[in-house]
Amino acid sequence: MLLLCAVEWKQHQDLFNIHEKQFEKTGSMKTKFVLTFGLFTLFAHLAMSQGGVIAKADAAYVREKYSEAAKLCENAYDKLSRKGGQRALKKKGRMAFMTAECYRNTERYREANDWYHKCVLLEYENEQPEVLLLKGDMLLMMREYEEAKEMYEKYKALVPDDERGQAGIESCEQNANYIENKGRYIIENQVAINKGEFDMSLVVADRKKSKMVYTSARDGSTGKSSDPRSGEAYTDIWVTELDKKGNFTEPKLLDGDGINTVDNEGTACFDERFKNMFFTRCPNLKKENLGCEIWVSEAKGKTWGEPKKLELKSNDTISVGHPCTKDGKFLIFSSDMPGGFGGKDLWYTNYDRKSDAWSAPENMGPEINTRGDELFPSFALNGDLFFATNGRPGLGGLDIFRASKVEGEENKWEKPTNIGAPINGEHNDYSITELDERHGYFTSERKNGTNPESVGDIYSYEIPPFLYSLKVIVSDLAESERLEGVEVNVTGADGSNWTGITDENGAVFWDRRPTGDRYVNEDQSYTINIKSIEGYYENEIPSDITTIDVNYHQDFVVEMGLFPKRPIRLPEVRYYLDKWTFVVDSTINSPDSLEFVYKLLNERPELVLELSSHTDSRGSNNRNQKLSENRARACYKYLVEERGIDPRRIVPIGKGENEPRTVYLVGEDYRVKKPGEGVEFEEIQLTEAYINQFRRDKKKFEMLHQLNRRTEGAVRALDFDPKAYPEADSKYKEYIPYP
Repeated sequence: MLLLCAVEWKQHQDLFNIHEKQFEKTGSMKTKFVLTFGLFTLFAHLAMSQGGVIAKADAAYVREKYSEAAKLCENAYDKLSRKGGQRALKKKGRMAFMTAECYRNTERYREANDWYHKCVLLEYENEQPEVLLLKGDMLLMMREYEEAKEMYEKYKALVPDDERGQAGIESCEQNANYIENKGRYIIENQVAINKGEFDMSLVVADRKKSKMVYTSARDGSTGKSSDPRSGEAYTDIWVTELDKKGNFTEPKLLDGDGINTVDNEGTACFDERFKNMFFTRCPNLKKENLGCEIWVSEAKGKTWGEPKKLELKSNDTISVGHPCTKDGKFLIFSSDMPGGFGGKDLWYTNYDRKSDAWSAPENMGPEINTRGDELFPSFALNGDLFFATNGRPGLGGLDIFRASKVEGEENKWEKPTNIGAPINGEHNDYSITELDERHGYFTSERKNGTNPESVGDIYSYEIPPFLYSLKVIVSDLAESERLEGVEVNVTGADGSNWTGITDENGAVFWDRRPTGDRYVNEDQSYTINIKSIEGYYENEIPSDITTIDVNYHQDFVVEMGLFPKRPIRLPEVRYYLDKWTFVVDSTINSPDSLEFVYKLLNERPELVLELSSHTDSRGSNNRNQKLSENRARACYKYLVEERGIDPRRIVPIGKGENEPRTVYLVGEDYRVKKPGEGVEFEEIQLTEAYINQFRRDKKKFEMLHQLNRRTEGAVRALDFDPKAYPEADSKYKEYIPYP
């Protein structure tokens, strides 16, 4: 297993138990034979090697003194000869496997991989198929995905009923997807509280979230000797606080009667009132293999009282640890007790006040547990369950998963989901604590911490807010030109409010306030209003934006407009001479020109538009008046009958030749749009007298008459209500008799 478990959590299976559990899980005759033969060989070997290096290696390994046993097993491996056939190779393979396990359990994964490779060369997977699985695990942590997948496939072929093989295959296949879809977390090593030794499992220790406790094997621990399993100091529970600037103070041993001892203590949790602290203790007695236990201590002012052990296990060699609770009465923990699914499982127990005892532990079931290890449970703020496992597809080693709280069920969780990169990586990641929706801490053995080796450090994570900006562009709705000097007001549903003025490009932009805060924030809605300027109608229709469910960065661009009080120039609509039939030929498709009006009315549902047609001055006034009215009604009928516009929203008017057009002469160029600043021009009304002076210039003469033949729009109202507006005049659907 991992050093993180060794530090506060002792595995009790010796070499015999590993073989025995393999037998229990398969139950095949072949396994029975292998088990019997393996045990016979082991007993015989031990009997013949008393006092030798092999006996020393076996003894250290069985007592889980992995730090010491690693070199002893290596030396024993070197002493064993390959000569002697299969029996000799099995002995050598067994010692290679023990060496690999020593390195794996002390987080030296490359060395472990090398020794698993020796096992494969000796074909030891025929005796212990898990060699292939474990080698795959090491390769996965080393990012050797193709080789790892090959090992997992071989293991799956040998042990098809163990889902860990398939989980390993999926881990290799999905790794690129995990990295590509990594979350937006900002990860930071907490160098102020981390040392070169193991530091892990930081949890909140008071209501203000200013005091934290965690587990550490640093110098200054209560135990003076080194833990033979890890080779480091024994772990204790340490405490640190956040100062006014949010920085961690120098850690110190947690004060309390009998809290920290010469044994390993760690992985603490508190009830929601912070009146009771549960923690793990792993006793270490010479020549005895004792499992870890859970203890509870009651707060005594600023210190902690003498802890009491929770009676949860039926055998001293069973381990229970990694407690997790909210109310101090329902407790989740990790254990290798019988009745699980394999490795360490998550179990739960309830406290009965009357009997002052904890109920018999119950397994959390296959929704949570696997054939691998489930460790380090903790609660999310919303009641979901975090835990670490190596039994599901992931990025390598232990990964943190989040299981959803089942609605309507008091203590049930389902659908564990890998929380992904960058919190999870190819090394072990575990023991997460949520501070709020955006911040928290977790433990990781990634190599960019205070130690280049795979040693646990405490990391913080932050989920930065999505960044939003707002740009409002205000235009003249008739000419589509940008308007400068328009006041734009934004009001948020949260009560925020701010104002800006459009620049020469008709735009105003907001992202950060002078304080550094954002104007537009997550999960908010905003209403945008603009004020009229001279020559324009008031805009009574606001625009809205929302960031609710906008889970990505977004630059909002909102285009708004004001209707001018002057006539609205519409795209050219041509008619056949002395008719109101639309011209449709290679030069123009007149109905398409009316699409501008159609779109304008659809975009501005409050608009009622006057649509007026004009003729040139040639012909009689009476004749031109009727012609212009019929041309206006032709536009009306097309928009109402062909395009489905509500007839109450268009008022067709014929103005004959009575309103000559005003144009702007720039040099020799006649323009219908007033030039901008800095351009010299002459303003001209195209009266009959003005145009007649160009009779000899046929081209200009016809062009000026054509400018007068036009269809224009004007705002009739900005208050259209389909439920209250009066009926349209039916005469607009009929043409006036002509000539």
